[in-house]
Amino acid sequence: MADVRMQRLANVLVNYCTEVQPGDWVGILGDVLSVPMLREVYIEVLKAGGNPHLMISDERMTRDFIRLANEDQINWINPSEKLYYEQADVYIRVGSSTNTRAMTNIPGKRVQQIRKAQSPLLTTRLDRAAAGAFRWVGTWIPNEASAQEANMSLEEYEDFVYGATFCDKQDPVAEWRKISAMQAEKINWLQGKKQVKLNGPNIDLSLSIEGRSFINSDGHKNMPSGEIFTGPVEESVNGWVRFSYPSIVGGRAVSGIELTFEQGKVVKASAEQNEELLFAQLDTDEGARYLGEFAIGTNFGINKFTGNILFDEKIGGTIHMAIGMGYPETGSKNRSAVHWDMICDMRNDSEIVVDGELFYKNGEFAV
Repeated sequence: MADVRMQRLANVLVNYCTEVQPGDWVGILGDVLSVPMLREVYIEVLKAGGNPHLMISDERMTRDFIRLANEDQINWINPSEKLYYEQADVYIRVGSSTNTRAMTNIPGKRVQQIRKAQSPLLTTRLDRAAAGAFRWVGTWIPNEASAQEANMSLEEYEDFVYGATFCDKQDPVAEWRKISAMQAEKINWLQGKKQVKLNGPNIDLSLSIEGRSFINSDGHKNMPSGEIFTGPVEESVNGWVRFSYPSIVGGRAVSGIELTFEQGKVVKASAEQNEELLFAQLDTDEGARYLGEFAIGTNFGINKFTGNILFDEKIGGTIHMAIGMGYPETGSKNRSAVHWDMICDMRNDSEIVVDGELFYKNGEFAV
């Protein structure tokens, strides 16, 4: 019998996050490890009157493709996937893993080559989402590999995941609406503001948000969520940042990342571990050296680093930035095959000043 918290999460994904309507074409995506959760989502889509389209992948086959595919195979885009991204109404992805380090020995340039070839699908998804034509959400289910990555037992990790999504409560949607209202207040305050300055032990950075919109990430795109984000003016970013936690891409952790920006572009970069992968990301295309996202995490139910960016980027008291692709709905013009989030802790002796007024200090809003 399914965990009631899993059933609540499926209900949240279908009826709150993506608001599935009768007749919607609903893609349900996930690895074979996610099948128990995919079944619950499938049932909820049927109850809502949507048309479920199951799209199951396999972690082992994905690795086989990355290792063995030739140039033509890498550049081939599945016509059925292309049609789905161009015409479907809803995208619900359920993430999981059997081995968080399975990609460790695959060259970073190989991973980026494949991501670049598949980037037209990402661009289509984001552009249609920005236009309101495509509703999407991604989530993650408890599993042994992720629990081990987070230094927890499976039972502890289950409590963590369902706590972060509020599915340990009788009415998770009510909790997400509280988060939404709080974040809306901060976004209203930021409306029309221009210049942001960030200072602290790990950061000395300035950027412009003039003409850009902040988005209230209240669970309608990511579950869990809890952040406000925008796309900074591309050429406006200047200064330096050291990211507090490892950033994981393709199953490889890049730790000790430091970036220096001049007129928006990363002009200096270093990492303590897997620096080769950092430069593979930065050199993917022209847009990869510019910021596509600047965000503030607000979910204090996520209070520790777990090695999973879906959770870690929302840690209350942190900010994160993503090099590469920006979200069009923010006004970002940056385009790239990369969108790579990196997290900076702001809970100690740190502040954010907006147009000369203190907005955020030591991990908490000051307005």
